[in-house]
Amino acid sequence: MEIKSGLNKISLYRRKITNVIMLSLSFLSALLALVPLIFVFYYTISKGIDHLNLNFFTKLPTPIGEPGGGMVNAIVGTLILVGIGGAIGIPVGIMSGTYLSEFGHNKFGSLVRFLTDVLSGVPSIVVGVVAYTLVVLPMKHFSAFAGGVALAILMIPTITRTTEEMIKLVPQSYREAGLALGIPKWKTTVLIILKTAWKGIATGILLGLSRAAGETAPLLFTALGNRFWSTNVFQPMASLTVYIYEYSTAPFKDWNDQAWTAALVLILLISVLSLIFRIITRSKYKV
Repeated sequence: MEIKSGLNKISLYRRKITNVIMLSLSFLSALLALVPLIFVFYYTISKGIDHLNLNFFTKLPTPIGEPGGGMVNAIVGTLILVGIGGAIGIPVGIMSGTYLSEFGHNKFGSLVRFLTDVLSGVPSIVVGVVAYTLVVLPMKHFSAFAGGVALAILMIPTITRTTEEMIKLVPQSYREAGLALGIPKWKTTVLIILKTAWKGIATGILLGLSRAAGETAPLLFTALGNRFWSTNVFQPMASLTVYIYEYSTAPFKDWNDQAWTAALVLILLISVLSLIFRIITRSKYKV
């Protein structure tokens, strides 16, 4: 008995040591993952904060050689472009993810799942070329709508796969309870399963929107850009990412500084969007 008790103590001691080691490694890994993020935030804020003023949010860009000005057209344009992309990509992503999780246990579902994974790895510039061919050429001009289509294509894989995985986490007993009460399967899926998994689905939507908001290459082939005020979705439209690209490569210090400010504003927009999603999904639904 004494030998057995001693072995149990040794085993318990080893488990505690292993637990401490693994927790320490996990904490270190999390810290290492945060370091680049903190560095990006710090460097962007330090470079862009000097030109962050009211004019930046209310004025149009100035001509070459003139200091000052702002990017109100690009800020509004970014919101419109992401809004168009979300209006197209979010419903498609949620519905396709729901199908794959609840009804896609067949060859067609496997094909859709495979093509979704392939699409998630396609370079964004290729998506821009495709949107240019499918939308810009038939319309015979660049437009915000074409840019929204390109962004929607980039959103769909992320939202689809996240929706599928979040729905799979919903306990099977929820489905069985709904069916036992005589609720049709589609109603059980919509009214019970999707509501239960909504918090995780919203995270996937946020990831898709964030990726779309940071894209530049697809917009160069579709929305192109516009130095004037425009909210017509069937005409070229300005965006923060395109301005960041153009201003950061220009040989003018004032434009370079404004590029840093635009990058800071873009980060702030995504942060505000994240906060809004967190508030909406914080306590309404829980998995």
